[in-house]
Amino acid sequence: MSAPTRVAVVGAGDISDQYLKALTAYPDLAVTAVADLVPERARAQAEAYGIRGWGTTAEVLAREDVDLVVNLTVPAAHAEVALAAIEAGKHVWGEKPLALDRSSARAVLDAADAAGVVVGNAPDTVLGPGIQTAHRLLADGAVGRPRTVLTLMQGPGPDVWHPRPQFLFAKGAGPLFDIGPYYLTTLVQMLGPVTEVTARGQIPRARRTIGSGPDAGTDFPVDVPTHVSVVTQFASGVVGTSVYSFDSAVRRQLFEVSGADGVLEVPVSGFDGPTRLLTGTAPDTPWRTVPAEGTPSGRGVGVLELARAIRSGRQPRASGELAYHVLDIMLSVEESIDLGATVRVESSAPSVPPIPPQWDPTARTYDGTEQT
Repeated sequence: MSAPTRVAVVGAGDISDQYLKALTAYPDLAVTAVADLVPERARAQAEAYGIRGWGTTAEVLAREDVDLVVNLTVPAAHAEVALAAIEAGKHVWGEKPLALDRSSARAVLDAADAAGVVVGNAPDTVLGPGIQTAHRLLADGAVGRPRTVLTLMQGPGPDVWHPRPQFLFAKGAGPLFDIGPYYLTTLVQMLGPVTEVTARGQIPRARRTIGSGPDAGTDFPVDVPTHVSVVTQFASGVVGTSVYSFDSAVRRQLFEVSGADGVLEVPVSGFDGPTRLLTGTAPDTPWRTVPAEGTPSGRGVGVLELARAIRSGRQPRASGELAYHVLDIMLSVEESIDLGATVRVESSAPSVPPIPPQWDPTARTYDGTEQT
């Protein structure tokens, strides 16, 4: 008999609240357990959201009432937990990044293939109505054939507001690995795979100061570039220019695709937001705003889309292969910075079709009415 996909969340930290709030509200999912290194923390989250099961990671992975594991552990543990879940015969949704290196990420995907389970990975903002509306417009030729893309993410850095920002300036983080996946996943989803990158990076300040919380005023070291500039070559011929920076007093976010017949501005903040269109080449042409079309969603919608994909026998849009390609791009950017040269990106990624506007995360579809 048809039934919701049974989900366990591993990692009961701060971000688990966002996931659990959404996952427990989707009719197609049933959250059956929460795990954490500190079992009492798992118990507290389980009780807060009316979930009966809780325990250590090993205990939760051994449960028979779990089909899919949501891996919300720290990045350094992503591959280890994913491999354990796969060994237990579970599908896996992971937070970004898929892993911290190519070999670990590939091991996760190869193990999943061998076990006959499916891997999906954050970010799932790309599945929200905002970016999906822009994706459909681009796919329908709203600005003609894409030629160039410009993305900017700059600001003063999370040390200004975060009470414990040290991990965001350590290996595996910085603006490239912390913010880059949001932009890069959208870039690849909309414009296809990347073939090479040329990048430069800087560490303008070797030490930062915590700006809020009980440790305000405490200095800490910076281990990764906090300003990264990248020129990206896509297989399609599109050329991209990107900046990821924690070193600007000016906060700016931009995602702009220029095509043969105009410019498309993609929303980059969260899951919703309008798309802006500028068609034609006349200097006085006004921008047109296109509201996001589709049912509003939030963090956790990628888990739902993965579960529906598994049920219908198709690949998820936020797939493990897409996440691997994004990781490969970021590692290639790091290598380009270190070498001072262009680096070829060896991996690729599957084509990702836009989500139809009628796709409804709040609907019950496990009875066979999946909206692809």
